[in-house]
Amino acid sequence: MREKKTIVRKQKAPGKGIKLKLILWGSLALLILLTAAFAPYITPHDPYEQDLGRALWAPCREYLLGTDRYGRDMLSRVIMGARTSVFSAVLLVLITTVTGSVAGTVCGYHGGKLDTFLMRVSDVFLAFPGMVFAIAAASVLKGGLFGAVAALALISWPKYARIVRSQVMAIKNAPYMEAARLAGSGTVKIIFRHMLPNIAGPVVTTAVLDMGTMMMEIAGLSFLGLGAAPPAAEWGSMMSNGRSMLQTSPWVILAPGCAIFLTVMIFNLLGDTVRDLLDPRQRKKEELPL
Repeated sequence: MREKKTIVRKQKAPGKGIKLKLILWGSLALLILLTAAFAPYITPHDPYEQDLGRALWAPCREYLLGTDRYGRDMLSRVIMGARTSVFSAVLLVLITTVTGSVAGTVCGYHGGKLDTFLMRVSDVFLAFPGMVFAIAAASVLKGGLFGAVAALALISWPKYARIVRSQVMAIKNAPYMEAARLAGSGTVKIIFRHMLPNIAGPVVTTAVLDMGTMMMEIAGLSFLGLGAAPPAAEWGSMMSNGRSMLQTSPWVILAPGCAIFLTVMIFNLLGDTVRDLLDPRQRKKEELPL
């Protein structure tokens, strides 16, 4: 009787495909961040210089994306707007990631009344429609970019708190954690050396995926007049100022709109790639019966 053999074949390394995607989308995301960082030095014209004599010029050789109603170069304003829009999203993601991770770690590791209290507080925030709550909070904070970031941070931290809490509760009683305690490691050392490295994957993936979402939400609040105020170059605010000219001068709204679309798409694809790379199932060996 012929015995069945099992061939163990490695999946195409979590693979060349995933790594190439990571390099591609990571490079594009880095290019966006560098553009935002050096925006004042690479704009072809002064993004705030007004000249009504060239108001609403269509895209041409000198002004590749045209000009707005005040004669300001749209390309320069889009580049300068990257600094406000992208860095605001980065700051927001950092605030929510750190705040939510600290709360989730404390709740998951110690439990008790503090865990119950913080989870009930997070339930309250999660019970409200996110954008509606952000609009209300931004209105109370009298708008402005700081108000928009603070409002969105209030509704975003519970997601990270719950992710980290569930991960911490799953591993806090694992054998290697018990071994670390028996070896004399204190709570701080256990959390930072043994726990956080093992739960970093889901947190990093969520943070990268949230970059695009946060950018959209900041732009949405600015579009409603609750974020960056004119004449500041910010993509959502620029779209709001140009919405009345969509039919007559479409480049005024299409330029910042396309910048938002491309940036959000790149960060979302980068987040998907990071998730695939950190997924343990991508590293499993495939068994094929013969």
